[in-house]
Amino acid sequence: MTDYITLLKENDLKATIQRTSILKSIKQAGHINIDDIYEVLKEQYPTLSLATIYKNIILMQQNSVIIEVPINGEKSKYELKKDDHIHLICQSCGEIQDREISVKTKETLEISNFQLNSSQINLYGVCQVCQGR
Repeated sequence: MTDYITLLKENDLKATIQRTSILKSIKQAGHINIDDIYEVLKEQYPTLSLATIYKNIILMQQNSVIIEVPINGEKSKYELKKDDHIHLICQSCGEIQDREISVKTKETLEISNFQLNSSQINLYGVCQVCQGR
């Protein structure tokens, strides 16, 4: 169980019910777009607006609580910030799988005269389930 209140406070954000609910829905889904977050939360909080979700997503992204995962031709999805990793993105169903970055990949990413602070590698293809269809 993630302590969303502590996570928000550690990143200089006030822990509101909207923010903790958004984080919980992101955690449960793994990767989720804003429209789907809204669909999940509007049943529990009917007065919560889509604009409020957008505003909070942007703020939490700016404060490094969540990460945007851009998807070609679709709305971006969001995930909780974690160690650098690779995203395998299925262009057929949109599923995103996380993979650790290997030592070999990290060595390949070392660029002379450049200090790499973080990385996001998105690889696009077709997942195993969609290959079998």
